[in-house]
Amino acid sequence: PTDSPDLLLIQVASGQLPGGVSCGRSFDDFSRDLCVQSLLEIMDMFCDRLSCHGKAEECISLCRALLSALTWLLRCAAFYAEKVKEPLEQAAAENQLKMCLERLEKVLSSTKNRALIHIAKLEETSSWSTVEQSLVKLGENLNNLGSSPLRSQADDCVSLIKSIPTMLSVHSEQLNKTGFPTVHAVVLLEGTMNLTGETQPLVEQLMMVKRMQRIPSPLFVLEIWKACFVGLIECPEGTEELKWTAFTFLKMPQVLVKLKKYPQGDKDFTEDVNCAFEFLLKLTPLLDKADQRCNCNCMSLLLQECSKQGLLSEANMNNLIEKRAADKENSPSLKSAENANIQPNPGLILRAEPTVTNILKTMDADHSKSPEGLLGVLGHMLSGKSLDLLLAAAAATGKLKSFARKFVKLNEFTKQITGEISKSGPVRALLFDISFLMLCHVAQTYGSEVILSDSNSPGEVPFFETWMLTCMPEEGKILNPDHPCFRPDSTKVESLVALLNNSSEMKLVQMKWHEVCLSISAAILEILNAWENGVLSFESIQKITDNIKGKVCSMAVCAVAWLVAHVRMLGLDEREKSLQMIRQLATPLYGENTLQFYNERVVIMSSILEHMCADVLQQTATQIKFPATGMDTIPYWNLLPPKKPIKEVLTSVFTKVLEKGWVDSRSIHIFDTLLHMGGVYWFCNNLVKELLKETRKEHTLRAVELLYAIFCLDMQQLTLTLLGHILPNLLTDSSKWHTLMDPPGKALAKLSVWCALSSYSSHSKVQASARQKKRHREDIEDYISLFPLDDTQPSKLMRLLSSNEEDSNILSSPNRSMSSSLSASQLHTVSMRDPLNRVLANLFLLISSILGAKTAGTHTQFVQWFMEECVECLEQGSRGSILQFMPFTMVSELVKVSTMSSPKIVLAITDLSLPLGRRVAAKAIAAL
Repeated sequence: PTDSPDLLLIQVASGQLPGGVSCGRSFDDFSRDLCVQSLLEIMDMFCDRLSCHGKAEECISLCRALLSALTWLLRCAAFYAEKVKEPLEQAAAENQLKMCLERLEKVLSSTKNRALIHIAKLEETSSWSTVEQSLVKLGENLNNLGSSPLRSQADDCVSLIKSIPTMLSVHSEQLNKTGFPTVHAVVLLEGTMNLTGETQPLVEQLMMVKRMQRIPSPLFVLEIWKACFVGLIECPEGTEELKWTAFTFLKMPQVLVKLKKYPQGDKDFTEDVNCAFEFLLKLTPLLDKADQRCNCNCMSLLLQECSKQGLLSEANMNNLIEKRAADKENSPSLKSAENANIQPNPGLILRAEPTVTNILKTMDADHSKSPEGLLGVLGHMLSGKSLDLLLAAAAATGKLKSFARKFVKLNEFTKQITGEISKSGPVRALLFDISFLMLCHVAQTYGSEVILSDSNSPGEVPFFETWMLTCMPEEGKILNPDHPCFRPDSTKVESLVALLNNSSEMKLVQMKWHEVCLSISAAILEILNAWENGVLSFESIQKITDNIKGKVCSMAVCAVAWLVAHVRMLGLDEREKSLQMIRQLATPLYGENTLQFYNERVVIMSSILEHMCADVLQQTATQIKFPATGMDTIPYWNLLPPKKPIKEVLTSVFTKVLEKGWVDSRSIHIFDTLLHMGGVYWFCNNLVKELLKETRKEHTLRAVELLYAIFCLDMQQLTLTLLGHILPNLLTDSSKWHTLMDPPGKALAKLSVWCALSSYSSHSKVQASARQKKRHREDIEDYISLFPLDDTQPSKLMRLLSSNEEDSNILSSPNRSMSSSLSASQLHTVSMRDPLNRVLANLFLLISSILGAKTAGTHTQFVQWFMEECVECLEQGSRGSILQFMPFTMVSELVKVSTMSSPKIVLAITDLSLPLGRRVAAKAIAAL
């Protein structure tokens, strides 16, 4: 016998005997009206006050019995809806149907009942298919009712039943906001720092923001385009401008194509894109400013590109183009005398994209058959800003890696000198030089990881890769001038010194250029020593440097690379001659006897040398005038004000960003520099302190939206620090609990959940970018020692707890029972060797202990906000979300909290894919 009278009543009403034993079949002789009426009246006894305080098994039986009752009521309703069409039976059938629908409505109007049926549906999938069949049958017979009140009552019941499987996925969108700074900042960060990145991680990150912040699709797409136009307007001239143009016109349409593939419900994504452009048209000042900067009608070009990608219909595209053209008649004139002849970058970038594909095909050909033809193609690429246009187009379309690999292969090809005659010597020298310079330029503009081959690729490492990794100065890389790579075979060095010193010019035939580049550093050391000791005069040094830079510019690049490393090691009074030599090598040689394309090659060489020398020139307070190359000076370099502590810089930049309400690309670079200098813990801790100082509600929400975007600089590491160090310290130190009051505490809970969800959804897929790998991480503790793997050794976090909570010794004791911390993640055998999984599991143990503690405070309130935000951001059926780390025992603690005691919340926080999860949920809901 059961302890629950409600369960007994339902079982009887749906034709079952107590104890779950069926009496053969449920009562289905619906023609016996009085019997049916009696059963319906019995149902009245439990419809209003359904609850069960028994064991989990009984609560699951209650779920099954409810599902059984629902099936029976549906069959009953379908039977009488069919009988209505018989004239003699109509009045009686309508009366019976009315009674049936009243009970159905009573059962279904309760969210609690629907939640229990939801659990039963997952327990017994076959029973739910019976419900679906009965719904179909009822639907067929509803036409017999015409438009009577019974018909609308039946329709309401049907829609409630159909909503049961999706009762967790209905979320309202934010309709009271028009600006979304997180989307804006994520797009700006990607366009400023990660043009070469793959589109899929960006798409997933944007979708995550859209879901977490409930952004309606048209406003979401609008915010993406607003950020692109702002980026175009505010970026520095030169390469950065070309990068932003490629990002806006080539990469972002591809991102939207991928966003289109995500389920949109019953909405048409192309309509949302059209709607977004309609909104964008209203931002006339923004569009006019972008058109002035780019010297063209940006909107028109973008609309055409989106139409090509299937994001806009032709009719909508033409309509939008016409509206923009009408607007532009009233806008300031773009064409002025000085910019009338300038070709607009967007048009050039869109034309450069197919050219990249053609060049890649050309580079695949056999170089030995027509080296002169290939040289002609390369020479054309070097003229004007062609190279930067092509690189930007390749970067935005994911072809830059392939582009770079082809040039590494060409550089390797130039090692072949067997049987070389005098005519082919200069061509080979030029192919080596141009490929070397291009690769240096790519590495400096887009990062050296673009050049590197995959670690598992067979064969020896190409010369350029070896040189770049060991000899090329880069930001954050300290080179040792005495490294073996700078100390090649002494006989080769001696012959090179003799050649540079004695010849009137460099010989080209049979020269092994890669060996020359590796020997030049040791040769420069010999020459410097001779100059220091008075063996060589300044005139001799001039002749030598002219020889180095006069034919093959790569030699000058390799020489300066070593000199930069060498100068760092010298005392103040020892640097003069080395710096003078850098100055000599950086000054181009304008003579008659230079090789083809010398002027074009010098432009790239000067840009490479300027990047290489920037740090060392600043440190030695030296000025070297690099020739005006036409290429931009180094963008976003040396942004931090001198003599100002970095904490003050961080505070002031964040305050400005918060006042403005959005992050600009300059601020993004400053934040990145500060993260690099201060380390992950320092950066995260100080920004959290800034958030907790904020007392105005609207400011704290804006701060969270901006901080989340700033954390995207290195989301994985910052999340580990936030959840693994900063939150546990705040929650276990009673002297800090006052800082967690509303609104800053609530805002921190929101930020923590957003970071946890983002990191967890992407941590198995995303590799750290080269920018992130460069960062020093000595402040990140080893998470294996912080949170031990086995339960026999109490973790540091648990020891922290036990010092604070008198009843937490159960959790921190070495022999604590598994049941106190058993979670869905353990049943899904999630690896606890992963730092993020470990941090999440321990954070939820801490939350569980706070909820179960005898004392309450603002930290308890913080935990409630954290859980509420988890539920807010959840997608339905997201098995494998961060809540799988929550101990099952926490559910019963959470339902005691007034804001969490709803059936929907219980369904959301338990893993219903597991039998144990369903039992825990059924027990908690039945007791509500």
